[in-house]
Amino acid sequence: MSEKPIYVTRPHLPPLSEFIPYLESIWASGMLSNGGPMHRQLEQALGDYLGVNHVALVANGTIGLITALQALRISGEVITTPYSFVATAHALLWNGLRPVFADVEPGSFNLDPMRIEAAITPATTAIMPVHCYGNPCAVEAIERIADRHGLKVIYDAAHAFGVRHRGQSVLGHGDLSVLSFHATKAFHTFEGGAIVCPDAATKSYIDQLKNFGIVDETTVATAGINGKMSEINAAFGLLELQHIEGALARRRAIDHLYRELLANAPGIVCPPVAAGSEGNCSYFPILVNEQRQQDRDALYHLLKQHEIYARRYFYPLISDLPMYRDLPSASPEHLPEASRLARTVLCLPIYPALTDADVERIAGLIANTR
Repeated sequence: MSEKPIYVTRPHLPPLSEFIPYLESIWASGMLSNGGPMHRQLEQALGDYLGVNHVALVANGTIGLITALQALRISGEVITTPYSFVATAHALLWNGLRPVFADVEPGSFNLDPMRIEAAITPATTAIMPVHCYGNPCAVEAIERIADRHGLKVIYDAAHAFGVRHRGQSVLGHGDLSVLSFHATKAFHTFEGGAIVCPDAATKSYIDQLKNFGIVDETTVATAGINGKMSEINAAFGLLELQHIEGALARRRAIDHLYRELLANAPGIVCPPVAAGSEGNCSYFPILVNEQRQQDRDALYHLLKQHEIYARRYFYPLISDLPMYRDLPSASPEHLPEASRLARTVLCLPIYPALTDADVERIAGLIANTR
């Protein structure tokens, strides 16, 4: 059996020969950016694949979050999760907004609607939940809360490419949803992202914002940013989209095999799949509970000794970082479930090139140690 290093994720890369015609087309056009043919084709193709009408491509998911907040003119306080990648909260700070952290639900990794409602103040203008690991948030409950209090909802959907909830794309919920196409994601463009918009007018405004606020050669309507996706990134996305079904099928097979092999592993919990949802298996988190003598960090280091590089996503919590820890909402006592998850979660390797033998090796190390 191979003892090659195994990382938590590796990008899916189609054969280089398939990418060459795209590059030749870009070279022939002489257009490298600013909404070229590849950019337009990818927006249309993604809309068709995802089942949404208006997609605005951006340079990366973080720029997407920053731009989405600007597009909705969010101010004051925004309720969000401490259990996410730092970009979620950083996008708020870049817009001069105050993050208010609410705890997550047991079992789902996502914001708890009851905690959201309890965190609302007169300064609250929006909610920014995360579909963590591609598990859909309680979108109906969040929508009711937002409607009741007159709040905007921007979903950080970085993990949620292709995810469906009750038969529909989860990206259709909220005022805006923001995707990441970073190389570690289930679908990627090397680096990139997208904002899913509810209508053509919103997409048009976001297209201005991501291009410095430029309307035409002599008109700059707002203080935008350089958030455009290049033609090369868009071209790779078009190629990657041709392979996405096979990549997702392989991820689902790996997910199933892990669950089978770890079903009786002592002290290991594989979180259940959300009812009524079709995920993308973009991550495979396990929880290492108190029934196991070897805690999460010990297991993390054991795997590392065998050149298996799992990740403690998400540890530390965003709320524990220096720029956030002094916020009243960042107190660990205020966030018991998120704090528990941060101490016990471990994301195992999952990507299309991972072999069954690799999965068996990883699961065997976990199951056979205590």
